[in-house]
Amino acid sequence: MGDGAAVDGLIQLHDLRKSYGRGEKAVQALDGLSLSVPAGSLYGLLGPNGSGKTTSLRILCTLLAPDAGSVRVAGLDALAQPRAVRRLLGYVAQEVAIDKILTGRELLRLQGDLHHLEGGVRNRRIAELVELLGMGEWIDRRCGGYSGGMRRRLDLASALLHRPRVLVLDEPTVGLDIESRAAIWTVLRQLRDGGTTVLLSSHYLEEVDALADRLAIIERGRVIAEGVPADLKQALGGDRVTLRVREFSDAEEAARVQRLVQGCAGVRQVVVNQSQGYSLNLVVEHEGVVEQLRRQLAEAQLPVFALAQSRPSLDDVYLQATGRTLMDAELAVAGLRDPKEERKQSMR
Repeated sequence: MGDGAAVDGLIQLHDLRKSYGRGEKAVQALDGLSLSVPAGSLYGLLGPNGSGKTTSLRILCTLLAPDAGSVRVAGLDALAQPRAVRRLLGYVAQEVAIDKILTGRELLRLQGDLHHLEGGVRNRRIAELVELLGMGEWIDRRCGGYSGGMRRRLDLASALLHRPRVLVLDEPTVGLDIESRAAIWTVLRQLRDGGTTVLLSSHYLEEVDALADRLAIIERGRVIAEGVPADLKQALGGDRVTLRVREFSDAEEAARVQRLVQGCAGVRQVVVNQSQGYSLNLVVEHEGVVEQLRRQLAEAQLPVFALAQSRPSLDDVYLQATGRTLMDAELAVAGLRDPKEERKQSMR
């Protein structure tokens, strides 16, 4: 797991820093974020809402200025040459903004005119994208009647109209139905295979795992893990076990159980997940270790009441790096779960 700058790439973000607000109320969105995206790859940015993904992408697309750091795309300085960099980029923002009066085709024609495409070239390109994205049945309807999936496909077509060298997508499948999501996944793979560099942000583990050639996990404005998804999971080694003995009353008792589990032969790694009642997440060498754990915990009068076993996943990579699952990080950001408050409640 590196700092995100180990691979020379078409896109290079170095030591980006960005804060919103001033003084004591300032919120630091990026805290020295660095990463490098190889040309022709499908690169994923994985992290909870509020981790800095959108800020990073907006800076890359020259829509936001960083407080410090550098951005280069295909050798161009994006901060000094923003117009030149924009010609290379197609950007699909998290929020879709589409004129409700125009039809989809009319909107694409307008977009083509804004890119100064010659009429014949523009119309041929629109026809290609209508077929590629399966929009033929509804492209000539007014956009005001489009579903979320239709709107997202049209937004993607607008970003691809000028054949960008780099496609940047911010949470492109949030809230979409399964069919629309699958269609977008297929198109992104085709674009990557055709040589387009795709940079995709998401908080869906399965999406990044299924699509990305490489990924960076972002937490609190920094890259905390980077690499090929399979390599990151393999680096954990063994099988993953989630073990819940019971709701521990305090951190001291959790630490006692952690020491007991760590002393069991075949246990490679133990992480205490404090946001879920001090459950233990383990990496074990083989299946036999699980039964051995059961016996040792029973002898210590700590019977297991919940246990799950699986191959390591990206959520395990995230958990190992941060001490919490991605779901818990999402809930904490949304204010739905406060781990500190939960611990206070459990001690009462």
